[in-house]
Amino acid sequence: MKSIYITSLERYSGKTAICLALGKRLLADGFSVGYLKPLSLQPWRISGQIADEDAAFVKEILHLDVDPWQLSPVVVTPEFLVQRISAGEETNMMEQVKSAVAAMGKGKDVLLLEGGASLREGHAVSLPTPDVARELSSHVLVTVKYRDNIRVLDDTISAKVRLGDLLSGVVINRVPLEATDYIHQLAIPFLEKRGIPVLAALPEKRRLAALTVSELVEVLNAEVLTQHCDQEAMVETLTVGAMTADAALHRFREYTNKAVITGGDRTDIQLAALETSTTCLILTGNLQPSPLIVKQAEDFGVSVLLVRENTMETVEAIERIFGKTRLGQPDKLAEFESIFAENMDFDQFYRILGLSSS
Repeated sequence: MKSIYITSLERYSGKTAICLALGKRLLADGFSVGYLKPLSLQPWRISGQIADEDAAFVKEILHLDVDPWQLSPVVVTPEFLVQRISAGEETNMMEQVKSAVAAMGKGKDVLLLEGGASLREGHAVSLPTPDVARELSSHVLVTVKYRDNIRVLDDTISAKVRLGDLLSGVVINRVPLEATDYIHQLAIPFLEKRGIPVLAALPEKRRLAALTVSELVEVLNAEVLTQHCDQEAMVETLTVGAMTADAALHRFREYTNKAVITGGDRTDIQLAALETSTTCLILTGNLQPSPLIVKQAEDFGVSVLLVRENTMETVEAIERIFGKTRLGQPDKLAEFESIFAENMDFDQFYRILGLSSS
């Protein structure tokens, strides 16, 4: 059995998406595939059991014949953490992980191991990614989310420094169109000269990181003021309306399918937003807008959400989840699979793992 440990340097870099895309490709190529998330900091209750937040979805997509809670042997809940740091003797978590790997990998050609949100994660429970990967003799694939031209290099080299020979390859994710030439012509050759194989550079697709109106309503505990609200309408960008109406109109025209966050008393900003491609208005401070705004929003098919928090608190609440590719929607997963298939060097990936793709 071969194992590949897929990790990243920061949250919301696309690890789960890459696990699923890799898993489905491996299945299509005739390999038997298992999955395990050795350490989870996203506890979720399923049928009275504690599991990882994404476990049920991964189980369904990869057709795994196990219970969701078997897919992550160590799930850190607040109670678990208190018990662990209060205990006189530490439980050997690595043995639990190794037992789970043996069970999930039995009879499989490839075991996909999904790592934590960053290479810093896991030290508190003695399960840092490098130690786990080394203990399991796993290849490590690191997802690096593009931020800017220098940071993509620093992040990738930092991963190499931390992982050493464990690092088998890198996937650079969410590369904006304007950075495409730089990544392919300069960054990738620069990194590969330093012994870091770059297996893919995936273009940025804002729709994949978008939120639906219903997700915004849930996370903000918002009141929906418009009678007709398209719950599945997509929000691809966030814009804060805290400027003059003229400046706002100019800025709003630059973005499509956006959510505009502004005070409920800023009628001028709200009208400017409704003149452009806006998915929803998020009105802060629990300030009721003018009935004219609600009526016009209804006419344009724009949802109006009212929240109690101020603008800063609202932005912070959304940013905690914005950018996480929520692949529970089948069309999103299919689009990501297509992008991954077009850009991933599967021949090199199979050579690294010692698999034959024929």
